[in-house]
Amino acid sequence: MQVAILMIHVVIAIALVVLILLQQGKGAEAGAAFGGGASQTVFGSRGSGNFLSRTTAILAACFFATSMALAYFATQAGQAPEAGIPDSRLIEQQQSVPTLDDGPADVDNAAPVLEENSD
Repeated sequence: MQVAILMIHVVIAIALVVLILLQQGKGAEAGAAFGGGASQTVFGSRGSGNFLSRTTAILAACFFATSMALAYFATQAGQAPEAGIPDSRLIEQQQSVPTLDDGPADVDNAAPVLEENSD
C-alpha cells in the first residue's frame, strides 16, 4: 500500500512540474492582447488558463493528500525503539555498556591485566 501511494506521489509530482512549466506567465497575456495568435492554440481562443489552472489545483490537492498518507505511514512504521528520540531507560542502558575505549579498571568483570616484566 505504501509503495503504491509513493509511486502515485512521484507521478503526481512530475505531472505538477510539467503543468506548471506549461502555463504562461502574467506577462504573456499582454502579448496575446495585441494579436498573439490565440486562435492557433490547442485549447482554443479562450486559452489554456482555465484548464491548466484547474488541473494544477486538482493535482496539488492530490499531492497534498498523498503526502499526508505517506507521513501517516512513516509515523506508524516508526514505532520501533530505534526510531525517534529514545527514552531515558534506553539512554541509561547505552551509557552503562562498556566500550573498547574503556580501560580494564573501568569494567567491573574485566579479566586481570598481566604486566610484563622488563628485566
